[in-house]
Amino acid sequence: MTSTETTPGTDGGGTDRRRWYALAIVMTAAFMDLVDVTIVNIAIPSIQREAGASVSQIQWITAGYALAFAAGLITGGRLGDIHGRKRVFLVGIGGFTVASALCGLAVNPEMLVASRILQGGMAALMVPQVLSIVHATFPAHERGKVFGLFGAVVGLGAVSGPLLGALLTEWDLFGWGWRSIFLINLPVGVAGLLLGSRFITESRAPRALKLDLVGVALVTLGLLMLIYPLTRGRELGWPLWGYVSMAGSLVVLAVLVAYEKRKARRDGSPLVELSLFRVKSFAAGIAVQTVFGVALGVFFLVWTLYMQIGLGWRPLKAGLTGVPFSIAVSAAAGLSVQMLVPRFGRKVLQAGALVMAGGVLLYVWESAHYGLGITPWQMAAPLVVMGAGMGLIIAPLTDAILSEVPREHSGSASGLINTVQQMGNALGLGLVAVVFYGRIGDHLSRDRIGPAFADAFEHALGWVAAVLGAIFLLMFALPKRPAQHVEGQASAEEGEPALV
Repeated sequence: MTSTETTPGTDGGGTDRRRWYALAIVMTAAFMDLVDVTIVNIAIPSIQREAGASVSQIQWITAGYALAFAAGLITGGRLGDIHGRKRVFLVGIGGFTVASALCGLAVNPEMLVASRILQGGMAALMVPQVLSIVHATFPAHERGKVFGLFGAVVGLGAVSGPLLGALLTEWDLFGWGWRSIFLINLPVGVAGLLLGSRFITESRAPRALKLDLVGVALVTLGLLMLIYPLTRGRELGWPLWGYVSMAGSLVVLAVLVAYEKRKARRDGSPLVELSLFRVKSFAAGIAVQTVFGVALGVFFLVWTLYMQIGLGWRPLKAGLTGVPFSIAVSAAAGLSVQMLVPRFGRKVLQAGALVMAGGVLLYVWESAHYGLGITPWQMAAPLVVMGAGMGLIIAPLTDAILSEVPREHSGSASGLINTVQQMGNALGLGLVAVVFYGRIGDHLSRDRIGPAFADAFEHALGWVAAVLGAIFLLMFALPKRPAQHVEGQASAEEGEPALV
């Protein structure tokens, strides 16, 4: 198969219209993935109640998606480089649509968990192609505007996901209940598949790296050996095999490192470019990204459970409560990149960690002070503070991590950043069994559910605040003045997924 790279936008008005249609299609696919990540959390209590899902199954509905997505991201990018980005994108969006249908039609929690894992794997094929297709379709002078549009789509997905999930669950369309959050993907996915086959131009990387399926298998096995005992341990009374599995995961990850070193020497196409970790700022940044993912994984799931089960709020009320948080994230992210980071550098990210930790502690205080009578308006203040802190971190973090990375490795580095964020998220979701459910007694009476969930929420948030404190310290290893990078373009050139 001959490797080719398209030259974007060179043959007049017809091509011009087609590439903007192609942009709309891939942006819609990216939006669908982003919404699907956030939309599920708000429906979790309904799924638990109506489908009879256990605590560990609830965790795997979210963690399974994140783990499959993380494990397949870099390989998905390379498959697009080798076999054609359009082709792999269409396979991904088609598979994502089928998996969404299976989620919506799941007859039991086991089928739902399996379908969510499949959905994450298909997203790993679809999402890395988005920025690669943009790069191959648009000339350099237009990409700034296009990546700006992409950022807006990311923000919109983060804001609209929980609210859309709440509306769909509350409206109970056609009696589907929580199933509608998955079935809504079907018309969007089918349209994307049909239109994408017509308007997206095929492209491949001129020098595509080889696949590293052994590396993918080792990463996945190591994480499963760590996360599965965390999610099941409490329910099973923390058996010995769980501790053996978690210890064994470290051995598997050590084998991964040794194998990746060997593969790098043999053919120069490892899954993980280990030489990047010699760059102090990159190693520290990857640690920050991973730990930050853990904190977010813990917070968003326990927050939903606290509002809907502990406080007994309906999904729409819980969804609307999160709007101030989303707005604060978007506003602070724009402010940090455009005004604050160019002037204050690393201190902005560190301030974000401290501000977010302060918001978390304020939330703990308010929960304890107002008890079960707390209102969405009273939650607004800590959520705005938390959102502002998060916005100060997420927007400039990628540039800070990449700032000292050699240009030829920027694509691999970008792919790894996104991968570890998802892995951290999966690990955080696994830890919910320890820091949240571990605080709640079994077989609670109806009058004890609210107080128990509120206490567990406050306990879990204490851990989140501690993690944010650790992130603040790790950030001292980041460069004081991050250089400017356009990670999306770099990653597309190297055939890796950028941070999404």
